[in-house]
Order: sequence, then structure tokens, then C-alpha cells
Amino acid sequence: MTDEWSGWREAAQAALYGDEGFYRSPVRSPEGPAGHFRTSVHASPLFASAVARLLTGIARELDIGTVALVDVGAGRGELLTGVLDALPEGLDVTPYAVEVAARPPGLDPRIEWCAEPPAGVTGLLFANEWLDNVPVEVAEADARGVPRYVHVRAPDGAERLGSSVTGADAAWLERWWPLSAPGERAEIGRPRDAAWAGAVGSLTAGLAVAVDYAHVRGGRPPLGTLTGFRGGREVRPVPDGSCDLTAHVALDACAEAIAEAGIDASTELTDQRAALRRLGVGGDRPPLSLAATDPAGYVRALAAAGEAAELTARGGLGDFGWLLHRVGLPDLPP
Repeated sequence: MTDEWSGWREAAQAALYGDEGFYRSPVRSPEGPAGHFRTSVHASPLFASAVARLLTGIARELDIGTVALVDVGAGRGELLTGVLDALPEGLDVTPYAVEVAARPPGLDPRIEWCAEPPAGVTGLLFANEWLDNVPVEVAEADARGVPRYVHVRAPDGAERLGSSVTGADAAWLERWWPLSAPGERAEIGRPRDAAWAGAVGSLTAGLAVAVDYAHVRGGRPPLGTLTGFRGGREVRPVPDGSCDLTAHVALDACAEAIAEAGIDASTELTDQRAALRRLGVGGDRPPLSLAATDPAGYVRALAAAGEAAELTARGGLGDFGWLLHRVGLPDLPP
């Protein structure tokens, strides 16, 4: 076993996105992300239908011939496939899947597969559970309360404290996730701020949406959130390429990064429960009277209500953060 140590950002980058990394290797993860964790996309087709309604509304506002749909962190194209199936006839859409893995066989030929968000597009950019997989450094307050980088050994996930956090990382911690008590931990979200600003900046006009596990200043978890997933189960985070590595996102910091990047956009930070309810996903049970007049319809409506309830559940998917930026569009009325 090698005794080489590195920061968590370097280790996670190699473990997730290296040539033999979790997201690139067809041997380590032949099923793609869906084989290891369940997102809203996999929970119900209602999610893709809601995104389709969101795209339709943006297309109406933009009033252009062809609108782009950019799925950042596209997995195996599940969301794009669902949205294309749910779109109304007559809407001309150019779909882009942004993903580091190779294009899966049998994908709809209309979908353009790319490694980076295309520049200069107009439409909807949607990033569902992408930012939580952007690798970041981990910091921990030492016995004197001084934040220090956490170093990790890739083969077994062993950790030790490294040098003190300085420079831009220290400034980010002080502003967004201050540490003081010995043992407190934080994930330093600067790379996510930059990644999100770059993604939003690729839009000429339209709407950018990030959906993720999230927290905001004043409610940060004292021990951080770094964890792993493999085969549908949460596991100890070991950066050896065998599991997903994820940590919740400081979406309030990402929101501020847009303004600091000079991008002219209005911003809203809400939760999935509220966002999906606006898009018609409520979870209300159908009336019992429907069972007498249309038994099959009642069963379908009951199943849809159950799926909607899961997508909007408190303590579950409904608590996911939704960060929305309207670029080149007028602000919505309150």
C-alpha cells in the first residue's frame, strides 16, 4: 500500500474523473450513476415532465425559433430523454448532454454529447446533482481552532491534518463557513463557485438551475458532509475509484459567485418542494369519487401522487436546494 498523501480535492478528482475513475470507467461503474444512487430523475418521470414545462415557459419568454436544453452532469442521458419525451409538439429544442463519461449506446441521436457546457447558447441550463461531485478541499480546525487542510491516503481513506488553510481558501472559509471549535470540518466550496459561474456564463440568455443537496451559512453542518455511495448504499468515503464521492453544496456561495463574476442575472434560492409545486408537481391524493367513476384513472392518479409526494417530501428530496438565475430575461413579478 502506498503511503502517499494528498488533499481531498486532488484525491477526489483522480478517483472520480481519472482514466480509471468512478465516472469514467465502464468496468467500475457500468450502469453509470443510476447504479449507485437514486436522484429525482430516477425517482419519477414527473421530474422530467416538470423540467419540460420549465423549458417550455423559458422558450415562450425568449420567443426564438430554437431553444437549447443543456444538462450538466447528464449521467447516461436519463433526464434529457425524459424531457424530450414530455415536450409539447412544435417546440424546437437542441439538447446537450455535458458529461465526462463516454456517450452511451442507443441514446437519442438528437442529443449532442459534450465535455463542457456549450458557449453562447440560449435556453435552459439544468444541473441536477452535479455540483456535489465537483471536488473540493476539506478543512478541519485543529486543537487550537486553526483551520488546516485534511490530507487523505487514497487506497484506504486514512486522514491526517496538513498545513494551515491560507489565501483565497482561508478567505472563503471566513466568509462562508468559519471554523473555530477543535474538530469542526468544512468543505471549501471555491471550485464549485467557479464551476457554477462558468456554467451560467455559457448562457447568452435563458435560465440556469442548480439542484443539489445544499446548506446555507447559519446552518452549516459542524462536521461537514463528505461521504461515499456504492451500489445504492452510503459508504465510507475512500478515494480509490470504487465509489461516488459527494458533499453538500453551499448554494448561497454559488449564488454570490455569479454576481462576483460580473454575470447580469437575477437570482432565487428555494427548495425543491416549492419549485416543483410551482411546476405542477404537488402530491395531492385524487378524490375518492374518481375511484367510482374511473377506477383505472384513480389508480394512475394515486400512483402519480405517491411519486410527487416523494419528490417533494420534507426530510427527503423536497429539501434539495434549487438555485435559479434568469440571464437576459426580465425579473419575474413577486
